[in-house]
Amino acid sequence: MTVRLRSATRASACSPPRVLSRFAARAEASIPCRRRGLTAGGAILPAAVLLLSVCTAPAKADPQTFDEALARAASSAPRLRASALSVDAARAAAPAAGLLPDPRLTVGLDGYPVTGPFAGQLDEDFTMLRIGVEQEVPSRARRRAERDIAEAAIGVAGAEESVARREVRVAAGLAWIDLFYAERRLAALDALLATLQPLWDAAPAGVASGAYRPANALGPVQLKAALDDRRSGLAADIDKARAELARWTGDAEPETVGPPPQDELDGVALQSGVTQLPTVRAFGAAARRAEAEVDLARAGRRLDWSFQASYARRDERFGDLFSVGASVRLPIFPGQRQDPVIAARAADALRVTAERQDAERALIASLRSALAEHAAARDQWLRSRDVVLPTVLQRSELETASYAAGRAGIVDVLEAFTAVADARLDTLDREAAVMRQVVEITLTYGNDDR
Repeated sequence: MTVRLRSATRASACSPPRVLSRFAARAEASIPCRRRGLTAGGAILPAAVLLLSVCTAPAKADPQTFDEALARAASSAPRLRASALSVDAARAAAPAAGLLPDPRLTVGLDGYPVTGPFAGQLDEDFTMLRIGVEQEVPSRARRRAERDIAEAAIGVAGAEESVARREVRVAAGLAWIDLFYAERRLAALDALLATLQPLWDAAPAGVASGAYRPANALGPVQLKAALDDRRSGLAADIDKARAELARWTGDAEPETVGPPPQDELDGVALQSGVTQLPTVRAFGAAARRAEAEVDLARAGRRLDWSFQASYARRDERFGDLFSVGASVRLPIFPGQRQDPVIAARAADALRVTAERQDAERALIASLRSALAEHAAARDQWLRSRDVVLPTVLQRSELETASYAAGRAGIVDVLEAFTAVADARLDTLDREAAVMRQVVEITLTYGNDDR
């Protein structure tokens, strides 16, 4: 499935309704003078001004495009610095893997009598001071397995860093989308409030002049309160989205600029690339480490040697002594010691393989589900943009024309324009949901990091 996003609002949806111009002259000539000034001053023009101003976004301070936000998050997120330090730590520890253990220095006192007539005394014939060194020499298989484990640890740390980088990019991208559309929603509502202000101001005057019943003045008050409540919620949404974006980019007051990403969703290509995702690669690195641990457990069956050399000093009449020796660890009971450990490590390796297969299936299922949800959300957005919003705009034009002809009241006009605002904000909500899905799917399942 290939999806390319288009502009959220067509030019025709943002252009002034032709009905307004057709009824403006008629209203100017037919309505009473006390209503004519109101109509010319702000009752008919709000529709055109609203529909033009909603499409214009205000200038932003300290702007950052979508790609810039991703780049800043990738360069400044503390989580990524922590992941990079984990990789550095694994690389720093790798050279020490597989080396011989440090030699041991041994000292002792040999031939010290504890019984007999010379108990507790240094015997000149037998007592001697000894100093020596001991070196353990593990089997070559054990040291090779230790090096493999260290190399696998670097791969695991690198895979985890890739997973963390992708998660940070997804979070930053979604925060940018949330801030972008929250600002657009607030701008649309502010435009509505500004253009409807003359109608709210005209309601009390209409009551005083006898054009409206006193109850008509209460409707605009309720509508304005509802819109003000909605504006408060939109302002809070901007603050929350800005705080989330600041968390990932490090900017104190981030602002968005430029359009949202215009990406394509190729479901077949995304599904074929699941095996190359960082999450799956992390399981691959874990599998290599598990296999190295199996080899280390098997190395327990090999002979590990230890060599000693010592120098003993005693009475000058007998002379000093030099000794050498060797010891070996004998795996004579493998069924009770080595074999259970080998079986445990082998089971861990099989577990990691099964977990990788499960992760691949889960990613494919999640991707298919996300693509299905995206297709449904995109249809709903297009339906809202191409069907619902034009219908509401047409209704507002008709109500404006009826008001100009004296067949509709001010409350009817206000309700019509409130419906326009609701439809416009709902369309933006649906567009934002579609773009969130595009960003999440692209950055989560795409194989190319932009």
